[in-house]
Amino acid sequence: MIHLKTDEEIELLRENNILVSKTLAEVGRHIRPGVTTLELDRIAEEFIRAHGAVPAFLGYEGYPASLCISVNEQVVHGIPSSKCVLKEGDIVSVDCGTFMKGFVGDSAYTFAVGEVSEDVRQLMQVTKEALYKGTAQAKAGNRVGDVSAAVQEYSESFGYGVVRELEGHGLGRKMHEDPGVPNYGARGRGPLLREGMVICIEPMITMGTKAVVFERDGWTVRTRDRKPAAHYEFAVAIRKSGPDVLTDFSIIEQAINN
Repeated sequence: MIHLKTDEEIELLRENNILVSKTLAEVGRHIRPGVTTLELDRIAEEFIRAHGAVPAFLGYEGYPASLCISVNEQVVHGIPSSKCVLKEGDIVSVDCGTFMKGFVGDSAYTFAVGEVSEDVRQLMQVTKEALYKGTAQAKAGNRVGDVSAAVQEYSESFGYGVVRELEGHGLGRKMHEDPGVPNYGARGRGPLLREGMVICIEPMITMGTKAVVFERDGWTVRTRDRKPAAHYEFAVAIRKSGPDVLTDFSIIEQAINN
């Protein structure tokens, strides 16, 4: 069932999603060669709790951490570890969730660790641009397929793979609500986007094949060919006037570019 949100509820969702953006910015400040993903998780949990929220991921269906941190060929849901030490040239997707005042925030951003190769940099840029193109279609009167097709068409125009097994979702009092928001599909198809819906759009794009493998830890998803993947995520409220993006990447980018 799709739950439409009031303006007041959307503002509570915005508050959560801004906190997620601030948390990702704080984590981004600490991403460098030599840091472990477990240390980044500790930083995020402390930051979230210090701002009056709790980590939405921690304990969700048994998940053991506050962040999902996925390095290089890991697409999503990588578990932070003291054994995972970031090195120069890595890319790392950090997915973060908060729960505060009865609502959830959820967003992801892919960071470069030091200098990355030009082909990896392009993958990151194209994935982010695919997110923007999908988001532009997230307005009342369109359908989920309009968002999905925009992401797929742009990503595949560069020869990249679009992961099929995972998708975006509705967002509200629960982290995963209806409707599902795939990163592939046909324009004019799928659920109607209506004023008051809030969805997460999250392209998961691979440099090679779209095929993925689910690891034995029960969470981590990686590319089958072990080529890199990138992942970005917005929370978006559907308005008649167009998409109302509740996430703020500018907070993250200001932090990592200073």
